[in-house]
Amino acid sequence: MESLYRSYAHHLRQTYGHAVYRIGIDAHFSCPNRLADGSGGCAFCDGTGSASTYLRQHESRFMHDSAYQKEMSEQLGRKPLELERRIELIERQVKRGKQFIRSRYRSDFFSLYYQAYTNTYDPVDVLKALYDAGLEHGPFVELIVSTRADCIDEEVVALLASYLTRVKRVWVELGLQTSDEQSLSLLGRNDSVERYISAVNSLHSAGIGVCTHVILGLPGEGKDAFMHTALLLNQVKSEAVKIHNLHVCGGTRLEGWYRQGEVSVASMRRHVEQSIHFLRFLNPSMVIERMMCETPSHRLVSPRHFADKHQFLEAVRCEMSEHGYRQGDRYAR
Repeated sequence: MESLYRSYAHHLRQTYGHAVYRIGIDAHFSCPNRLADGSGGCAFCDGTGSASTYLRQHESRFMHDSAYQKEMSEQLGRKPLELERRIELIERQVKRGKQFIRSRYRSDFFSLYYQAYTNTYDPVDVLKALYDAGLEHGPFVELIVSTRADCIDEEVVALLASYLTRVKRVWVELGLQTSDEQSLSLLGRNDSVERYISAVNSLHSAGIGVCTHVILGLPGEGKDAFMHTALLLNQVKSEAVKIHNLHVCGGTRLEGWYRQGEVSVASMRRHVEQSIHFLRFLNPSMVIERMMCETPSHRLVSPRHFADKHQFLEAVRCEMSEHGYRQGDRYAR
């Protein structure tokens, strides 16, 4: 089944000879697309910043009331923290992440993943202190930093490249979402395809890998739009991709559009079809790190009835196998 598409698990085993597990970090960054009070931001973002599930394991209410929230300060309109406090929280999360992975997977192969919010949105000296704080508790196989294209510059690239002596690979995850500028404007991204291309080129020139986030099913987008986004990823040679199905979180502008009937979300069947369509245009060497969202149900407005990850991936594999589809079978070199 691995020949149907290049899965992340297969890639890691092929590259390192074993599984590698990410330790997700919330280093208390903010986002340039949000105001200090937490307002603004992208239409789909509920302000939690994509913190790892195990860092939110005590969430109990729809608006993210949790022990983790108290520890990390407010998720919406979060207050600035002193650097020393941020470093302390990073060290605590690394310890917790290692315990979780060792308990669940019996593994000591870790990657350090700066995940929540925009993880290059600070002065470079602060970034270095925050990255060093995590890496000091290694060894780590990879360093992974999630950010926006408009927060990548020469100094940031140079800093990230300096860590190639401490880990086997440095990755940057960039949120593109779509290659359609009108869709980006609708989402309130305040970023552009041009900036994405420039950021990818800068990162690649320094030997840093790129994983691109895309959303399938945005308002007004169909198979042609998915194809064009896939072609852009091929063009810039993005080494990996994370595919998200459009989903509606509580407290977002997207929720308002959904309540007014202006936005619909794909069923599992439809997302299987659109994911396969997207995969078929991708370079067959591109790593597929994700194919669906796993937003906790208490934050999710729609879709409420969706298969879990394993059921979804099995449906994708069965559909591809039945029709003889493969990742990249419509890829034009």
